[in-house]
Amino acid sequence: MTIGILEVNVVDARGLSRTDFLNKIDPYVLIQYRSQEHKTSIAKGQGSNPKWNEKFKFRVEYPGADKQPKLVLKIMDHDTFSSDDYIGQTTVYLKEVLEQGVADGSAELRPQKYRVVGSSQNYCGDMQVGITFTPRVETQTYAQEFGGWKESQW
Repeated sequence: MTIGILEVNVVDARGLSRTDFLNKIDPYVLIQYRSQEHKTSIAKGQGSNPKWNEKFKFRVEYPGADKQPKLVLKIMDHDTFSSDDYIGQTTVYLKEVLEQGVADGSAELRPQKYRVVGSSQNYCGDMQVGITFTPRVETQTYAQEFGGWKESQW
């Protein structure tokens, strides 16, 4: 099993569907990989064409329990006085980039467009995301960093 770092660059989105009829949307993205989750900043006042250009890191084990590892990016509209509205999501399947990273020492998917679909599977816009996977060699400091233990010298 290989352990590595998956870096996700959430660049921007275009043509997002509005959930608020009176106000502009204030979108943000929830990025999920298995049980790990990160959140972008809220793109206040940017409406349906927000820009984030934010990077997030996830710890990845490959091959893992998932036969088809994936990254789910959910776009939400921040609301101050009510619960946030779901705009849509996109899914990025990671098997090929993880395999390439293990074989070559790293792999990169340059930022590209992914379709955003809503809860009724309707098209809601596009999102641009880039991904890099870098396997890490298990070292004592890396094992300690994630709560591992090391064998005694005695």
